[in-house]
Amino acid sequence: MLSDRNNTPTGSGKSINILQVFQKFTIQKDCIEHLEKTRWGDDPVCPYCGSGRTGRLQKRHHCHACKTSFSVTVGTIFHGTHLPLQKWFLAISLMLNARKGISALQLSRDLNVNKNTAWRISMQIRRAMKEIGKRKLLKGVVEMEETWIGGRPRKGDGRKPRKRGRGTDKMPVVGAMERGGKVTTRAVSKKKMKAKDMKKFVRDFIGTGESTLMTDEYGGYAGMSEIIPHKVIRHGLMYVDGDVHVNSLEGFWALVKRGMLGQFHSVSRKHLQRYLDEFAYRFNLRKAKGTEAFDLTVSRGLGVA
Repeated sequence: MLSDRNNTPTGSGKSINILQVFQKFTIQKDCIEHLEKTRWGDDPVCPYCGSGRTGRLQKRHHCHACKTSFSVTVGTIFHGTHLPLQKWFLAISLMLNARKGISALQLSRDLNVNKNTAWRISMQIRRAMKEIGKRKLLKGVVEMEETWIGGRPRKGDGRKPRKRGRGTDKMPVVGAMERGGKVTTRAVSKKKMKAKDMKKFVRDFIGTGESTLMTDEYGGYAGMSEIIPHKVIRHGLMYVDGDVHVNSLEGFWALVKRGMLGQFHSVSRKHLQRYLDEFAYRFNLRKAKGTEAFDLTVSRGLGVA
């Protein structure tokens, strides 16, 4: 098992076995065969016209319907790559193992590629990890909280106190988590944190008829009991009141912030959601065994899961 104190692997005490992936996919042919089996089974389909009337060339396939040659990577996260697929598979394993994320610089060293190539690979893999269209409604006891992502606030000039949260240029994020289950996150703008926006988030991502919502006392949750049973923990008084708390979600936020600051140092607003999806994806697969998370990520990268 590959791990260290600062980058504990995801899962229930077990990591994706990187050595196993390395040994299983020793050459390009092994990787291509795995992708073809995952995407098509035993019957290749033309990605351009959808025809099953295909034949194999030396390294590609030929469609007898549209007279086009194609490979298994067409229309996938691997499309157009000149990098050996084994390095892609290793990159997937490394990203799934890195509980707090892995920087493009570190990935470039691990794969022996330049930083720009490593960044492109990681962003393509994050496409396979995206939440949009893949979310199921959360249910049961659901914690919801907003947080602010960004670098450390600059020190004051000795006269003005350092601002925090809404008083900075940090980026707001809203999240919800099934207690003991999955998490979902969404990067938002400061203008989209009013009560109506929070209610829309709840309707979009939480099964209101079969859930109880836990939040803090932030004003954006006002009137939430109109659409879902709602309990509030008032952090000005206490952080836990029986089963009323948002500590599970706060633990996830702490993980995200440590990763953003320690691994990536800074993330642009443009790409913030992709990074959030990566953290949520990895967290939601924390109980996966063996190569389940790797296999799912490859399948999603091929567009078949």
